[in-house]
Amino acid sequence: MSDTLIDRRDLAFQLYEVLDTESLATRERFREHSRDTFDAVIETADRLARDKFANHNSAADKQEPRFVDGAVEMLPDVKEAFDAYAEAGFLAGRYDYELGGMQLPESVMAACNGFFTAANPGTAGYPFLTTAAANLIRVFGDEQQKATFLPHMLSGRFTGTMALTEPHAGSSLADIRTSATPTDDGHYLIKGAKIYISGGEQSLTENIVHMVLAKIKGAPGGVRGISLFIVPKFRVGGDGNSTERNGVSLAGLIHKLGYRGTTSTALSFGDDAPCHGYLVGEPHQGLKYMFQMMNEARLGVGFGAAVIGYRGYMHSLEYAKDRLQGRKPSEKNPEAPQVPIIEHADVRRMLLAQKAYSEGGLALCLYGARLMDDQHTHPDEEKRIEAGKLLDLLTPVIKAWPSEYGPKANDLAIQVYGGAGYTREYPVEQCWRDNRLNPIHEGTNGIQALDLLGRKVWQDQSHGLQLLMQQMQIDLTEAKTDRCQQWALSLSETLQKAVQVTQSLGKSLMQENPDRALANASCYLHLFGHIVVAWMWLRQANAAEKALMAMPAGSEESFYRGKLQAAQYFFHWELPTVAQDLVLLRNQDDTCLEMKTEWF
Repeated sequence: MSDTLIDRRDLAFQLYEVLDTESLATRERFREHSRDTFDAVIETADRLARDKFANHNSAADKQEPRFVDGAVEMLPDVKEAFDAYAEAGFLAGRYDYELGGMQLPESVMAACNGFFTAANPGTAGYPFLTTAAANLIRVFGDEQQKATFLPHMLSGRFTGTMALTEPHAGSSLADIRTSATPTDDGHYLIKGAKIYISGGEQSLTENIVHMVLAKIKGAPGGVRGISLFIVPKFRVGGDGNSTERNGVSLAGLIHKLGYRGTTSTALSFGDDAPCHGYLVGEPHQGLKYMFQMMNEARLGVGFGAAVIGYRGYMHSLEYAKDRLQGRKPSEKNPEAPQVPIIEHADVRRMLLAQKAYSEGGLALCLYGARLMDDQHTHPDEEKRIEAGKLLDLLTPVIKAWPSEYGPKANDLAIQVYGGAGYTREYPVEQCWRDNRLNPIHEGTNGIQALDLLGRKVWQDQSHGLQLLMQQMQIDLTEAKTDRCQQWALSLSETLQKAVQVTQSLGKSLMQENPDRALANASCYLHLFGHIVVAWMWLRQANAAEKALMAMPAGSEESFYRGKLQAAQYFFHWELPTVAQDLVLLRNQDDTCLEMKTEWF
């Protein structure tokens, strides 16, 4: 089995030849860094992920956490990995030096975290949730809340979660019932239940900091009445030490298809004892605050889906090179030696598809991380604003496209293995099971589609969409070789058709019943996503052609030729599939909308 989590040569290509990550070291925030420091921390992440995370990935899947006598029992390896991650500084990697951080760019931290998720998605979930919750407190919490919780979360003493979903409401946050009653002591009493809370209980740390959405009594209805609260498992004293148990209790563990190493919990608040919660920011602004953590998590879900797909691809590629079976059709001698299955065209098809999905998804997610860097650190204020608008527009795509095509890559990896891939003796079936959660995680892909077509495309008079097209035009113009120009033309023609469909849908949304215009939002997400990922492949192809023209023939040539062939696969096999989306959207097909419940 392959021990390669992410191809380091591909990662270097993406970071330095496509995204020019090295130039970030010229910015004020990163001036103490260089490519050498970026590479050193990536090397550390790769090594730590293989040594401490990958070593128990299968075991944690088979021996998932258990609820015993009111507590959670877990493999000791999970805590060892979490502690190693914290001690290496990755929990605080993106944070200020004053907070014990390394002030690393998001691009580099995303690359690092990719290794941990590829190695062991279940164990990686605990630190990733913690950093996202800590970031929420850092941005919106008051000084006392920051002092009380941040140092311990960034050191690995406490973990964090996000507690949104309720049994009766699912993704409909407007319908949550968890309540918050103010007290004379300055805190609130939280009462309610949450479900599917990842990391909601564990035996890794002394405390868990839940970021909980609740409604203060008398709040406005719907999402306008939601507030955000810090609700620790144990109350924290002025000295930073955990004191008595807060009224948060584990109602049960949920048993999942994959991601089994991360506990999924049902939590009750205020049933067995008073549950103290601490208001973050202003009342009734909780959903706005939580969207920071949700969007950060959505980007993380997309990245996780891409790298789990990548991990399966690495396994199946190695297997295909080693597994001997059959002979080429042109070989007429039945006694001739069998060939590795990678020599068969249909196996190459499946490997090429995995390469296109995995490396295309990785490129998309790293581009999103780079937008985060530009949003926060670009020296030009206008560029910072533009990067934020671009990221906001692309967040549904960054979440949904890899989480749709990462599992497809894993499905193909199983197929490459054949019958062996369907067994637990080989790793690719777990990759698929783990990845299958991601189309659901942090807002289903259907919700992402509605968000994209119903809201994101039209924000700020579609300025984000205009910026996206401007950025794409740069790379369309950069296509210099005949091969890349052909792909650029194909992308440009598809983009023009998509713009026409978008304008038509926009008129319908404003003038007609929005139910009809949004009925096929998933088609629009597929269309939009494929166009964006085709752009990612054109960017990679441009960089590969540039490198080939500048270098003598040698060992690197195969790498770049492989990039070009994967780009060709995407433009020849994948981008044409959006033709059906264009027809359905142009006609505002009502097949699904008009289906009646009683007809099923």
